Amino acid sequence: MDKQIDKATIRRRQLRAALPWMAGAAAVVCALIWLLSSLEKSVKERDIRIGTVDRGAIETTINASGRVVPAYEEIITSPVESSLIQCFVRSGDSVSAGTPLLELDLESANTNFEKMLDTYQVMQHELRQLQLNNKTALSELAMQIKVKEMEVSQLEVQVQNERHLDSLGSGTGERVRQAETQLSTTRLELKQLNQRHNNERLRSESAEEIQRLQLSSYEKDLAMTRRTLAQSRIPAPHSGCVTFILTDIGSKILPGQKVAVVSDLSAFTIEGEVPEGNSERVKVGAPVLVRVGKQELQGMVESVTPQSNAGAVGLRVSLDDPRVKGLRSGLRADLFISYGYKDDVVRVPQGSFFKGPGEYQMFVLDSDSHLTRRHVKLGDSNRQYIEVISGLEPGDRVVVNDMENYRNSTNLKISK
Repeated sequence: MDKQIDKATIRRRQLRAALPWMAGAAAVVCALIWLLSSLEKSVKERDIRIGTVDRGAIETTINASGRVVPAYEEIITSPVESSLIQCFVRSGDSVSAGTPLLELDLESANTNFEKMLDTYQVMQHELRQLQLNNKTALSELAMQIKVKEMEVSQLEVQVQNERHLDSLGSGTGERVRQAETQLSTTRLELKQLNQRHNNERLRSESAEEIQRLQLSSYEKDLAMTRRTLAQSRIPAPHSGCVTFILTDIGSKILPGQKVAVVSDLSAFTIEGEVPEGNSERVKVGAPVLVRVGKQELQGMVESVTPQSNAGAVGLRVSLDDPRVKGLRSGLRADLFISYGYKDDVVRVPQGSFFKGPGEYQMFVLDSDSHLTRRHVKLGDSNRQYIEVISGLEPGDRVVVNDMENYRNSTNLKISK
C-alpha cells in the first residue's frame, strides 16, 4: 500500500517544476523592457537647453523684427516725362549738395514750355482786350447816363413852365400831367441806366479778376517748368551717399518715377513690423531695446502706421544714439517693445521655442536622463522671461529651445 505524500512535499515539487517557467517569463519581461527602452527616442544633451521655472517680476515686451535704415534720405523723382542721357555717379558714391547726378533729355519738355509761353502771351492779350472792351462798355453807359440826366433837367424845366402857364390860365391841366408823366418816365430810365452801369462795372471787375488769377496761376506753372528745365542735370539735394541711381541710358522715364536716392549714412533709424494682433499694445514713445547682431541699443517708438499690410503693422524706432558705430543700412534688428509690468508671476527663461502667447507642448526634465512632454499655457514675455499661466511650477526644469522635431514624442531619453 502506497504511502500518502504530504502537502509540503507536493508544493516543493510544484515550485521546482514552475521555476523554469518563471525564469523564462522574467527573461521575456526584461527583454520587453529593454526593447521599449531601445525604441524610445533620444536627444543629445548638447542639443537641448534647460531652464528652471521660478517666480518673479516681468517687464512685458512685444517682440518685433526690423532693419536698419538711414535716418535721412531723399528719393529724387523725374519731374517730367523724359529719357536718361547721362549718369554722372554710381551707387555707393559719396556726393555733396548740388553735385549733378544724372542728365535727362528734356527736348519734349522744352517744346511744351515754348507752347506754354505762347499760351501765356495769348492770355495776356485776352486780358488787355477784356479790359478795353469793359472800359468801352462802361464809357458808353456813362455817356448815356449824362444824356439822360440832361433830358431829366430839360423835362423838369418844362414841367415848371407848364405849371406856371396853367396858373396864369394860358395852359391846361392835361399838358401839365403829360409833362409830369414824361419826367417820371425819364427819371426811371435814368435810374435804370445807373443800375446797369453799376452792374456792368461789377461784372467787368469780376471778369478781369478771374482772368488775372488764371494768368497768375499760369505764371507759377511757367516758373516751375522753367526751374525744371534749368535742372536737366538733376543735382544732389544734400550731402550723403548715393544708394540708388538709374543707369539705363536711353530708357524712358515717366513723371514721378524714382531716378535716384541720396542717403545720409552717418545716422540711422529702425523700420520694423509687429504682428497685427499685438499692434494695439504698441504706443508712440514706448521704450524699445534694439538688438543688432551682438549690439544692444536703446530707442523709442517714433511712429506707427495706421494700416495693416499682410497681417503686420509697420513702425519706426528712433535710436537714442543714431550715430553709433557698426550700424549699416539693411542690417536685421530684433525689437523688444515695452508695454507693461507684472509682479510676482511664475516665469520660465526665454527660448527659441516661444512664438507668442498661447498653448505649447514642452518637455519637462523628470530625471537626470529623461524628459516628459507636458501641456503648458504661456502669456506675456520679455527678452529674458515668459509668463507661465498654467502647466509649470517653480522648480520645474524644462527644455527652452525649439523641439518641433519631437512634437510626436511623449517621452525622450537624454543621451550623452
